[in-house]
Amino acid sequence: MKKFNIRKVLDGLTAVSSSSSAAAQTGASKENEAVQENLQSEHFQLCKTVRHGFPHQPSSMAFDPVQKILAIGTLTGALRLFGRAGVECYCQHESAAAVIQLQFLINEGALVSALADDSVHLWNLRQKIPAILHSLKFNRERITYCHLPFQSKWLYIGTERGNIHIVNVESFTLSGYVIMWNKAIELSTKTHPGPVVHISDNPMDEGKLLIGFECGVVVLWDLKSKKADYRYNYDEAIHSVAWHHEGKQFVCSHSDGTLTTWNIRAPAKPAQIITPHGKQPKDGKKPEPCKPILKVEYKTTRAGDPFMVLSGGLSYDTVGRRACLTVMHGKSTAVLEMDFPIVDFLTLCETPYPNDFQEPYAVVVLLERDLVLIDLGQIGYPIFENPYPLTIHESPVTCCEYFADCPAELIPALYSVGSRQKRQGFSKKEWPISGGNWGQGTQSYPEIIITGHADGSIKFWDASALMLQVLYKLKTAKVFERARAKEERAIADIVEEDPFAIQTLCWCPESRMLCVAGASAHVIVYRFSKQEVSAADVQLLEVRLQCQLSDVDSPDPGGEQTPTSPASAGAPPSPQETEPAAQPSAGSNSSDGSRDNIPCLQVRGSALKQSPGYQVELVIQLVWVSGEPPQQITSLAINSSYGLVVLGNSNGLAVVDYLQKTLLLNLGTSELYSPSEPYQRQPRSPRKARQPSGDIPAGTSFVSRVSVLCSESVKKLRSSHVMLCDSNDGPNASEERCKSPTSGSTSPCNSDEDRKAKFIEKVKYKSRRFSKTIANDFARMSRKISSSNEQKPNTDPKDNSFSRSRSSSVTSIDRESRESVSSFCFCETFPRKCDSLLSPCVLVGTTQGGVMMVAVSLPPSGDQRLLQPVGISSCGTVARLKGGILTMALLDAAGGLLPSSHEPWYDPNAADDEKEKCRRRRPSSLPSSQDGQDSQLAILCSEKQAKVVAMPSQTRVYKHNITESSFVLRADVVQMAGANCIACFCANGHIMTLSLPSLRPLLDVNYLPLTDMRIARTFCFSNLGQALYLTSPTEVQRITYSQDTCDNLQEMLSELFTPVETPEAPNRGFFKGLFGGGAQSLDREDLFGETSAGKASRSLAQHIPGPGSMEGMKGAASGVVGDLARARIALDERGQKLGELEERTAAMMASAESFSKHAHDMMVKYKDKKWYQL
Repeated sequence: MKKFNIRKVLDGLTAVSSSSSAAAQTGASKENEAVQENLQSEHFQLCKTVRHGFPHQPSSMAFDPVQKILAIGTLTGALRLFGRAGVECYCQHESAAAVIQLQFLINEGALVSALADDSVHLWNLRQKIPAILHSLKFNRERITYCHLPFQSKWLYIGTERGNIHIVNVESFTLSGYVIMWNKAIELSTKTHPGPVVHISDNPMDEGKLLIGFECGVVVLWDLKSKKADYRYNYDEAIHSVAWHHEGKQFVCSHSDGTLTTWNIRAPAKPAQIITPHGKQPKDGKKPEPCKPILKVEYKTTRAGDPFMVLSGGLSYDTVGRRACLTVMHGKSTAVLEMDFPIVDFLTLCETPYPNDFQEPYAVVVLLERDLVLIDLGQIGYPIFENPYPLTIHESPVTCCEYFADCPAELIPALYSVGSRQKRQGFSKKEWPISGGNWGQGTQSYPEIIITGHADGSIKFWDASALMLQVLYKLKTAKVFERARAKEERAIADIVEEDPFAIQTLCWCPESRMLCVAGASAHVIVYRFSKQEVSAADVQLLEVRLQCQLSDVDSPDPGGEQTPTSPASAGAPPSPQETEPAAQPSAGSNSSDGSRDNIPCLQVRGSALKQSPGYQVELVIQLVWVSGEPPQQITSLAINSSYGLVVLGNSNGLAVVDYLQKTLLLNLGTSELYSPSEPYQRQPRSPRKARQPSGDIPAGTSFVSRVSVLCSESVKKLRSSHVMLCDSNDGPNASEERCKSPTSGSTSPCNSDEDRKAKFIEKVKYKSRRFSKTIANDFARMSRKISSSNEQKPNTDPKDNSFSRSRSSSVTSIDRESRESVSSFCFCETFPRKCDSLLSPCVLVGTTQGGVMMVAVSLPPSGDQRLLQPVGISSCGTVARLKGGILTMALLDAAGGLLPSSHEPWYDPNAADDEKEKCRRRRPSSLPSSQDGQDSQLAILCSEKQAKVVAMPSQTRVYKHNITESSFVLRADVVQMAGANCIACFCANGHIMTLSLPSLRPLLDVNYLPLTDMRIARTFCFSNLGQALYLTSPTEVQRITYSQDTCDNLQEMLSELFTPVETPEAPNRGFFKGLFGGGAQSLDREDLFGETSAGKASRSLAQHIPGPGSMEGMKGAASGVVGDLARARIALDERGQKLGELEERTAAMMASAESFSKHAHDMMVKYKDKKWYQL
């Protein structure tokens, strides 16, 4: 009998299963074997490039008057340096502590920063990416003020205890010379003077140091004799001190709004006391106290009265008045109101020498959210036009898109229409911060960034060559009527704040068509024109996009839709243009609160003047249906060649012909499925009579119940800078707070993993363009709707398992209401399986991973296009993936990207013959598939997976599971190095790229940690290895994942330091030199050096060498020429030392020979003598 072998049986089963699974791919991928993939992992590298925008939470500022460089420090430890337009740099302290003060080493290419963690750092600015050379961390005292005299290497550091320490900037070591607070003040003083708030040396005598204590005591300290010469006492606390350039007077600003002027030789009382904004009583009493004067600067001019510039000091009765900067010049006082609170200001002067006439010409004012430069040389003190891109946050950014390698004529066209929008009344002088040089990059392709904002504005930015400049600003809110008061707002509003906020936008660079979706469920289609339209009526189309599931028995059997009979519950039989909803015929609002056919915003009834630029083509508004508000739009696409706009939300999708201004298709998401498909969801609940357990009225649909809470929760959009997400994700928010992202079971959120999983789920459901508060409110709402817990979608690792594990008590209505439209893609492909003819289509992706096809039948071009209807038909499901669909694209058989068809741009207001010249005729017959072979590849990417599907057979060719424990937030099919790839950004911070079509992983870098929602909402990829995101409410961070860009980054970056000769010192004059009236110098090295002052205590501060440290700052900051010179000197020294060694060796040899000779002579002399003869 033959022996039974179980091992052979198992091997046979394994072989059969492997061969069957391989056949599913090899059979469909025969035509893809010839696809050559050029992208390799060495083409990718991730690094930051530049950061644009206003520094978030600024805290301090400094200016180099010779290099013309401005430095700004922030509360998060960041440094931003600005030169001429296009010259800017960003660097970050590792500790992320607040920067309390900055000091330039003037014309030395170095900067000293003092941080709130009591550390001092020396930055080298002579390299394109600044680096820290030295750091000093104080252990026992808190730093409050720093002062670095011009052309000095000794830094004075004041502390909270009232002491002053001195640091050698070159070696960053402490001197043994210390000014103790108890020696500075009078011995009879019984209280501590408080922290040091000011340190400065006398402009005419470097040996005299002026020290200001918080309590109001000012001490003039003699550095040589180590004692106080004079003490000046005032009852009010001191905020700042400023010298007159002659060194005989100084001015103090106080907490009661007064300015005191002191003569240095008359410490008994102030020479003058003034209250700039105080009311002077008639009886000669003391003026009423005012707000503190936080800072004062005293600058002199050679030909006129001095300038006194101060911030604060306003009267207390000016409640609600904005922050002001006061400029006092002679007898005139100008009060300049600022839009935001003042953080700091500096007066820019012609000379860096403090002992000369200062000749101020401008004041740079750092505000909490802006940077302003005031021209002191013109009447009225106009401001300079700011060349930096600091207005990104003018209104909170709600969405962002990045376009690299745009058509070359786009930027000039946008600039030409945007230049007419510039404000007038600026100073005619050049921007005074003019230091640095631009980079010499080799990349010259046009780049455009588009930002959407909470006030409904859209900004176009030129982002070419690592710079950023605003080109054009579009205001979408002017299309609508504005409510004059809060009580006059339309009762149909679904958002109380920011109803015009931009949620998503779609732009075609070739045709210049723009389509934007706002927070009030409205869509606006724009055309670009260089000509002005004096008066034009706004074309309005209202859409009832509401899926009334309880009234639908079954979907349309064929799934087809014609423009004359839209298959949407409650949709009008023949959609056409309607008037604004404010008119009685457009909607109804009964006394019981039921709202129907009412849009959320009222379109302007009067004719609209449209300036050159983007002009309104059509306004599409979703309306209330039977008391239910319209759901916000989650996806949007436009195609200029077809003349179609498609929009979708949690209820379904609508296709609009913006040429004929008609609605073509209005479908619920479930109606896109064919009845015979395995993915089809029955739209009717088998348990229709089940009542909710909460306090929501019975008989209302799920969507209606969700809408009850919508109007209350949307009002908090601005709280997180309009953090937007999908409204249909609300029911999952609460149940999944304690779930692992990879399992359906619940567990208490008491571990780091649970908290991480909770955050990931929160990001997932917030990143779909709605606010955080809305998701939480919907979560509370969902607990009222259903008494049973709904489980998270089951992420079964099996490829063919698309089932969503849910509780048995959940109805199909609940299941369907959460499947919303997430993405669109216009394409020319095969509508149905095994079709042989290409036709215009729309790929529709949903939040549950479904990819459906909608075919479009277009009439002939020309006049027939405007007269004949467009045919629309649903063609069923193409594929299904795990997670919501993020992006879709098509490749040809050779692996080349098939872009959506478009028509060239033409001016809609030009003559008809010019339009016809520019318009592209569509081909009468599209190419077909030969012999039924697959000739296209559909690229599908979801939150979990990426798939490549062959068309028209609709068979899967490749599949790749992108992530198991996290999910993808943003995915784009991009072009790089002449090839295509998928770029993904995951919620766990990973940035990945996959090759096409084989989906090989090429890059996987853990770039960003789990942070706030802003990054998830604004992260976007572009072609040629570029990407960006909003790193703070006011700043845009650009990154690259291209190895080529990383290699050329040093050349592309701008230079901060440029060799400039230091201006000559002021002439002392004959008599001053003869009688000693000029400035007195001080040998600080002799005074503070180790030989005379000794060593400081090692426990006081710790020296930390920086990453850029060498043998002092000069060695690290020098260029190639300096390195070669030092190498040559070292070589010469080595040769010289070798020569000296050779000479010494020869001398030793001669000495040895002489010694040998003498020794031999002695031996011969005494050789034959007896010992007694010696």
